[in-house]
Amino acid sequence: MFPYPSGTLHLGHFRNYTISDVLARFKHMQGYDVLHAIGWDAFGLPAENAAIERGVDPAAWTRQNVASMKEQLKMMGGRWDWSRELMTCDPQFYKHTQRIFLLLYERGLAYQAESLVNYDPVDRTVLANEQVDTEGFSWRSGAKVERLRLKQWFLRITTFKEALLEDLDLLSKDSRWPERVLSMQRNWLGKSLGAKIRFPVIPTAKGEVAYPAIEAFTTRPDTVFGVQYLALSTTHPIVLEIAKSSSQLQTFLETASSLSQDTKAGFLLQEISATNPATFLEGARKQPPLPIYVAPYVLGDYGEGAVMGVPGHDNRDHAFWRANRGSEPISSVVAPPKASQSSVEPSKSSDNSHEAYVGDGELTSLCDSYAGVSSVLGGEMILSDLHKGGFAEHAESWRLRDWLISRQRYWGTPIPIIHCKNCGVVPVPVDQLPVELPKLEGEWFKGKGGNPLEGVQDWVNTPCPSCGAPARRDTDTMDTFVDSSWYYLRFTDPHNPDVPFSAEAADANLPVNIYIGGVEHAILHLLYARFISKFLATSSLWPSGSSPDYKGEPFQKLITQGMVHGITFSDPQTGRFLKPSEIDLSDPAKPMLKATGEVPTISYEKMSKSKYNGVDPATCISKYGADATRAHMLFQAPVSEVLEWDEHSIIGIQRWFGRVWRIVQEIKSAAEADFYDSTSSHSAKREDSPLSDGLFHPTNIGQIPPLTSFNDTEASLYTTLQSAIISITTSLSSTYALNTVVSDLIKLTNAISSTSIAAAGTLAAMADPAHTSLPIYYATTSALLRMMAPLTPAFAEECWELIHTSSSSKDGVIQLPSVHTQPFPTPLPASTISALATRDQPCAVQINGKLRFAISIPRPPPSKTSCSAFIQAEDDPALALANKPTQEDPLRDWVLGRVLESKEGKKWLTEKNDIRTAKRVVIVKGGRTVNIVF
Repeated sequence: MFPYPSGTLHLGHFRNYTISDVLARFKHMQGYDVLHAIGWDAFGLPAENAAIERGVDPAAWTRQNVASMKEQLKMMGGRWDWSRELMTCDPQFYKHTQRIFLLLYERGLAYQAESLVNYDPVDRTVLANEQVDTEGFSWRSGAKVERLRLKQWFLRITTFKEALLEDLDLLSKDSRWPERVLSMQRNWLGKSLGAKIRFPVIPTAKGEVAYPAIEAFTTRPDTVFGVQYLALSTTHPIVLEIAKSSSQLQTFLETASSLSQDTKAGFLLQEISATNPATFLEGARKQPPLPIYVAPYVLGDYGEGAVMGVPGHDNRDHAFWRANRGSEPISSVVAPPKASQSSVEPSKSSDNSHEAYVGDGELTSLCDSYAGVSSVLGGEMILSDLHKGGFAEHAESWRLRDWLISRQRYWGTPIPIIHCKNCGVVPVPVDQLPVELPKLEGEWFKGKGGNPLEGVQDWVNTPCPSCGAPARRDTDTMDTFVDSSWYYLRFTDPHNPDVPFSAEAADANLPVNIYIGGVEHAILHLLYARFISKFLATSSLWPSGSSPDYKGEPFQKLITQGMVHGITFSDPQTGRFLKPSEIDLSDPAKPMLKATGEVPTISYEKMSKSKYNGVDPATCISKYGADATRAHMLFQAPVSEVLEWDEHSIIGIQRWFGRVWRIVQEIKSAAEADFYDSTSSHSAKREDSPLSDGLFHPTNIGQIPPLTSFNDTEASLYTTLQSAIISITTSLSSTYALNTVVSDLIKLTNAISSTSIAAAGTLAAMADPAHTSLPIYYATTSALLRMMAPLTPAFAEECWELIHTSSSSKDGVIQLPSVHTQPFPTPLPASTISALATRDQPCAVQINGKLRFAISIPRPPPSKTSCSAFIQAEDDPALALANKPTQEDPLRDWVLGRVLESKEGKKWLTEKNDIRTAKRVVIVKGGRTVNIVF
């Protein structure tokens, strides 16, 4: 996901872009044509707020931040296609955002309507429902959101609701998207299957107006006998009609917008009541009239803006009833299975401890002829009978609402609409796009709020494109999520002046193969991007997008990286967050408060200025280098989990780099020594040197001597390499477990450094099984560096150059291409790896301290060596001596079995001695030595 240009990269940015860079480099080395671009989500409130606070031009402020962050991105060693760089605030970009809006408008998917909206009084703009938290606060400013009725622009995302829900199944295949994200989207779409039930309205003595029946959506028709009140939203037509003649109701509605979404406040409409339609069912007793309340907790745009209150079987309804009806009895119409109990809760005085029974069960006697029936079957029967009487019907309801995109701010894409008194709403002609923002000086913004575009008369006033009469531009700008809903599509054709992108470019590059970003974008950005992508897949812009393989989905694979938490110090007495300057870190393992010497409370929390736990990636890069910082970040935690940043443990990565550097230096020294004949002058070159025959040429990097010539050390090393290639390739291709990639690379490095290169002139090392020939040592190290290259690009390149830059041939010096142009290693066939792993090995058998015989046995399979508790006996003699025959040891049993199959083994362990009477059996060096004590 592209960044917002705040001016400074934080570690969350660093983690996100390191992951994408690693995967892009890996795919490039595998031979793929990789499109790895970057841009800037440059519109938005922070820039405009900076303009208001400081009197600066938001455009200048944004471009300055972009330049700064671009330099920081280059510092981290990332490789992007900068020729495709874009900024959403560039008129040449938002020209096409406006074109997409007009395409939506032409299809009836963009419309203007008066609606009750969420208004942020601090940022002085409208917010979409998704931008208001569950407590009713703005997601950005934190202000308490107000509800106002305004005329706004919407995108009809609900037209695509079924596709947005159903196609989540496509994204769930092969774990393409994390289940957590899929679940969040399903919940936000919020499809509910249930029934629409009609409650006739009865005017009371105070009421004279006849009202239509109130329709309420419910997923529990089985509880209709338990309805004790109706609750209407503050925007319900009946409420608005009664408010015209009720000053008390008007006052309540005015204050309702400031109440939280879970408020229990209610206003009783004394003018009307309702009849429970259960009264009209055959054999049912007459139900009492239902009071009708105005309740702010009822959403006007969910269902029908009405709720049937069942306090006995809904916790929210129960709380509302207690708050407004006190201790009045609550009807219970569903009892737990096989436990039909009393039908009415006894009277209680303001007892709020009782909770509603919300599960399935059996219908109680209050349900008359349906009593004793299971609530599931009873609900179907009741709904069927109500439907026959015209009081109910099957229905579905969705939580998703059309996307409100109007924002009353300056720094955003202008909505390309003109309002004419003669023609009404007129779209700006395509050839007049872009509708550019007027140029305003920074001082013009200072101290002002609201929408500055309304005051720019030269910009607002314009001729109508249709009739030429004086008209006015729409002064709203688009929600910045509109820009980010399609920017990735522009990367395919970033310089096209005529259309957002060509069909040819779209078909060649879309959908995005891998998309990486934080899980906090699971609803807002990703849902909007799916909607716009699906829409464009129905247009001529992306012809192949609607195919069954894609279904208009923009991102095939989604990786959600976890947040980065920083070490946080707080005062153990007061809980106050402490600044770094207040902590003595002379011993990082034992931090202390400078003032008191006390040990601070230490935790890892989301980085923020108020907690003084932020980390500047630039500081880490300048201190440790970009590659060490990258590798450390990848190694510390799985990609999807929270990363607790611990700078002090980066020394482990530095030590790893040191081992790799020593390995390549050994290769360079050994190669140079082997390049010259040690028996003659330094200038005499050996014709059989690996340097002479082009061993270090890129066409030969995968060439090795015949496997039959490998000694045991070489076979073991090369088997370890093959295992590493398989594991690392899997991690980079499917599991994305990048922390294990670093771990595998470190293990391979340790395996290489534990061997030594055979002396010059003994390239095959056949005479010295404890050493590795230079060609095999080089081939293994070459593979190591190529696998390191995506993660540590600069360090891998430096090591690669150290080995190759001085390489020569008979024709002169060979300058090899970059390591990043080399192919990523591929494993040998499984049969070949198995043959390497199962080669025979020598086995010397000692009895009571004396060597009795030596034979060849197969190399133990990994399943035996990995689970043996005594495989490390050679490293711990005490452990070896403790190994008794009665203890279970798979490696010992396997080796003894092979020894007893031999002629010598039968002679010494069954004829001259009885192995069953052995006091101790010790397996050393993976079965190469067996010590038996009788």
